Amino acid sequence: MRKEIFREYDIRGVADRDLTDDVLNAIGLQIGERAIGGNVVVGRDCRLTSPRIHAALCEGLLVHADVIDIGEVPTPVAYFAQAVHQPAATVMITGSHNPAEDNGLKIMVGAKTLYGAAIANLRGDVQDVLRLLPPFYPQNHDLTTKDVTPAYLDHAVASLRLGYRRPRLIVDAGNGSGGPTAVALYKRLGFDVLPLYCEPDGNFPNHHPDPTQPENLGALILAVQSLGAEVGIALDGDADRLGVVDAMGRILWGDQLMILLGQAVLKEVPDARFVGEVKCSQAMYDALPNCEMWKVGHSLIKERMRETGAQLAGEMSGHLFFAHRWLGFDDGIYAGARVLELLSRTDRTLAELVADLPIAINTPEIRIDCPDDEKFDVVARVTESLRTDPAVQSIATIDGVRARFANGWGLLRASNTQAALVMRCEAQYQEALHMIKAVIEAHVARARKSA
Repeated sequence: MRKEIFREYDIRGVADRDLTDDVLNAIGLQIGERAIGGNVVVGRDCRLTSPRIHAALCEGLLVHADVIDIGEVPTPVAYFAQAVHQPAATVMITGSHNPAEDNGLKIMVGAKTLYGAAIANLRGDVQDVLRLLPPFYPQNHDLTTKDVTPAYLDHAVASLRLGYRRPRLIVDAGNGSGGPTAVALYKRLGFDVLPLYCEPDGNFPNHHPDPTQPENLGALILAVQSLGAEVGIALDGDADRLGVVDAMGRILWGDQLMILLGQAVLKEVPDARFVGEVKCSQAMYDALPNCEMWKVGHSLIKERMRETGAQLAGEMSGHLFFAHRWLGFDDGIYAGARVLELLSRTDRTLAELVADLPIAINTPEIRIDCPDDEKFDVVARVTESLRTDPAVQSIATIDGVRARFANGWGLLRASNTQAALVMRCEAQYQEALHMIKAVIEAHVARARKSA
């Protein structure tokens, strides 16, 4: 078993190499033990390897727990099942936005997502099982099936407060698992929905299902502009993240969506608290009072929301978490509905709203390939070298290193989902952005050379 598949807040790897049946059996055994005799909800995305992973995982789960199979669903529907039905544990089989050959597990025990030390403890227990695994464990429990999507849709509709306007929109699900559910919700709300790549297909034949990469939004931008839509909503492979584009073809990143949606929340809850992350624009923190900067990662953000009572949280990657009128988990489908709710209650188009957003000159997330066993060491070396750089005014080490310069900031952190470093920079003007980006890149190059 490769220990690298046990990441900071989920399990992820190349499915047929890393997630073998014996490893999945052992993971199932350990999750079942943690369920302490209760039910375990299991959902899966549309990846080609998900049925095999589902079967092998359930083989282990059924030794200790009853399994409720909710079928092929987007991740938010699995989170909904956990929040509403309160099973002892929930497992979502998904590779999220990773390449088609990848897959993984997002695990909740009770209301808490496993991350950090809990994932490390699970890894140790799985290793013990694999060393001692006897030829047969009796399966003493039952597997039943349940369709929870209708209840998810009912709950979402009941939570929304729509106005009178229904602009046309296009939904690009990237052939991931969220297309049918998103289209059903938005149509039920009365919007004119044009689906694009909304048929689930684990080959992802049209483009990679990751809306943080601009090249994956090209077809959506073209469709919005050519078909006269006001808004385009893109979902990642398991629909816990979204991207949004306006009629001008502009991409709204997670922090920009946080400004629009957060200001709408403040109209209902004037003292609302918010949580952002280290990649978010300073403009977002300036626009939203009581917005705390926190670590990247859906599990870490959800936990921080519970600790602080935040009404809304968001990541640059398009994870948006509504506790305000919703259930506190990251849900790209529901976040898209909140964007539509916002538009339904104003005469102003999305493009007009975007035009009023603070201007920030920044890079998108820049991913730099770096082996898993090197990336954290590289970030540590860059952190130390930035401390002595005369151009750096201060640094924050909440997650990776965010260095503040006279006219902006630059961030470097290790990805928790891929063998990569993530860089993002922001500045007050273009020349300063080039300078900050070049400084961070130079520090990275020196750190990797000295490795």
